[in-house]
Amino acid sequence: MSKLSFIDLKYKPTSSDLICEFYVKPASGVTLRQAAGTVACESSIGTWTDIKTLSKSIIRKLKPHVYSIDQNSGLVKIAYPISLFEQGNIPQLLSSIAGNIFGMKILKNLRLEDIKFPSTYTSAFKGPKYGVHGVRKLLKIRERSILGTIVKPKLGLNAKQHSKVAYNAWVGGIDAVKDDENLTSMKFNRFKDRVAATLSRRDKAEKKSGERKVYFPNITAETGEMIRRAEYVKKLGGEYVMIDIITCGWASLQALRDADLGLVIHAHRAGHGLFTELREHGMSMLVVAKLARLVGVDQLHVGAIVGKMHGSAKEVAHIGEEITHAFIKSSDSDHILAQNWKGIEPVFPVCSGGLHPGLVDPLMHYMGHDIIIQAGGGIHGHPAGTTSGSRAMRQAVDAAMLGVTARQYASTHSELRRALEKWH
Repeated sequence: MSKLSFIDLKYKPTSSDLICEFYVKPASGVTLRQAAGTVACESSIGTWTDIKTLSKSIIRKLKPHVYSIDQNSGLVKIAYPISLFEQGNIPQLLSSIAGNIFGMKILKNLRLEDIKFPSTYTSAFKGPKYGVHGVRKLLKIRERSILGTIVKPKLGLNAKQHSKVAYNAWVGGIDAVKDDENLTSMKFNRFKDRVAATLSRRDKAEKKSGERKVYFPNITAETGEMIRRAEYVKKLGGEYVMIDIITCGWASLQALRDADLGLVIHAHRAGHGLFTELREHGMSMLVVAKLARLVGVDQLHVGAIVGKMHGSAKEVAHIGEEITHAFIKSSDSDHILAQNWKGIEPVFPVCSGGLHPGLVDPLMHYMGHDIIIQAGGGIHGHPAGTTSGSRAMRQAVDAAMLGVTARQYASTHSELRRALEKWH
């Protein structure tokens, strides 16, 4: 079967097709049409040569269609029959559309930019249990941005020291405290000891502040151990868990969501840069975000535009908008918002990476207030310590919600003023 036979620029995708957009850069001497046809062939029913076992019936039912090729940008759109994919199985999906095709000699580069799912595929997934609305209800915060911090240093503190840093942040005005992505259960800070100590301090912080406070313990581990850790958190009265979704993998994430423990799932994207930061190869963060939403994370790191991490304003805001508002139907039939994600809640975008009170204004300008702002060094690095750093962040958010600049607000709020003096 010729690779070019997969190209049908007159084909109109149906509502049951799964559509992938790839950036395709052919190897030397190969045309874009040849490369695009090969991607469609090798990611579905074809192989490198003609085979007797490929019947006309299989071709008729399962052949994908390359229906759009942009010679200038290298963007190619392929419509796959949904029957090619097992319901509710993200690993199988990626083994097809992001598997062996990335290693073919006919391609110099290949990047999966976007996926559009038909409702027949999304209906097999639970999606977030809480999402934006559930998290706001849990924390009793109706409108303002939710504030979080990461205990620093990320490694080295024992359980008691860790819990004290968390407490100091909570009483300063932070809503949520989380472990860092590489803190799990080390000799110097065992998981169970840390969770018990920190949740105990959470209770004390709630009594002192009169506000709801939450803790995101990092349960990242082998799948069975991860779920046991989640069960332990629930047993001790925790309401959240955090998982490094890239390093744990999609199957592991699905196992956690399917366990349905009633815990909010905070998704860290540690490791995504291995493939999302290669602009001509790999997979976009948008694809990661959509898959995470399907499986059912409630919160997901998406970048911050400002700060220390990669991610342009357009890219990060786009992902945040996709996640937060993907349940709203759009008139743009080429946009993910046009797809039927019925029954799947929006995910809370988490902005983090080098944030401090002076960056709250531009961050909220780009992203709005429906975000979770995570600051680590920008809180614990405050000249007066963690509690004052937490107050400064809270003051910066309050100012933004009031429509006042941080500098104006700082004239009557000393913690914010000192933060702005340090990070100007």
